[in-house]
Amino acid sequence: YKTYNSINIIGMGGSALGSRAIYNFLKKKIKKTVNFLDNLNLKKKQSKHNKSLNIIISKSGNTLETIVNFSNNYNYKDKNIFITENRSNYLNKLADKLKCEVIEQKNYIGGRFSVLSEVGMLPAQLMGLNERKFKKFNQLIVKKRFLNNLITNVLSIFKYYKSKKYNSVILNYDPFCEDLFKWYQQLVSESLGKNSKGIIPIISTMPKDNHSLLQLYLSGFKSNFYTFCITEEKKNSLLNSKLLFDEFKFLKQNNVYRVLNSQRKATENIFSLKNIPYRSFHIKTRNEETLGEFFCFFTLEVILLSHLLKVNLLTQPEVELVKKETFKILKT
Repeated sequence: YKTYNSINIIGMGGSALGSRAIYNFLKKKIKKTVNFLDNLNLKKKQSKHNKSLNIIISKSGNTLETIVNFSNNYNYKDKNIFITENRSNYLNKLADKLKCEVIEQKNYIGGRFSVLSEVGMLPAQLMGLNERKFKKFNQLIVKKRFLNNLITNVLSIFKYYKSKKYNSVILNYDPFCEDLFKWYQQLVSESLGKNSKGIIPIISTMPKDNHSLLQLYLSGFKSNFYTFCITEEKKNSLLNSKLLFDEFKFLKQNNVYRVLNSQRKATENIFSLKNIPYRSFHIKTRNEETLGEFFCFFTLEVILLSHLLKVNLLTQPEVELVKKETFKILKT
């Protein structure tokens, strides 16, 4: 399967968000083309002339959108791998009919918690990444800083929640982290949003949102707490000094990353002056170990918050209601 340079990952929610986060965060290391069919599209995604590897993922094996997307994009020339539970379901029946390989997703691993299982790690391996590097668990446990930061963050978020700050706004200065925070968004929303409780994760693209939402963040309602994120970029070309004169000559010998980081620091400074609660993640190295640490940190954070909020983080009963209603409408 490693010989395929074109990979299609077909899945919804936690079945695709983890591998999408991996792909975009580590895009510079990946030499293959990876497409994600993780929403319903009226148009087909791929050319019938391209030979691709499809990874079709659904824990239940009966996810409507996944079945529709695969059916709509099926190419008999492609190779297919199915990842699903080991029980009677549609994907297992389909794999049997097409004589495709099936990899079991363990029934105790929910989709949004599955990124470090075969659901995320098989795609990572096929992208040419080192699966073992994502899971340096022993190193994290012996790091007192990791555990201390985890506990401090959980207690702070719970304190904000009790003071009716329910909106977790992520101020993201790294476009390659966008899908990491979409993964985090699902993790928080589906795990904690129950029994009239929960935290709303909102992703804000910076510094673009300085020119649209920052006024609200700085002077609007006070029900938000914030997360800053930036990744250090060592290889960054200098700005064209010939086009910088008069009042902008201070930009000479600067690069885009320094401008971006200065905006991040400036925003944090103003947040501090205004007593607006925030935390900040500064990523120094873009690799598997860093991303694995993020996955562990946020997963543990949500698990601990679920205990404090006294909600069952493993269920999503209202989502199931919508699924049943959709099937009911389609069958009439």
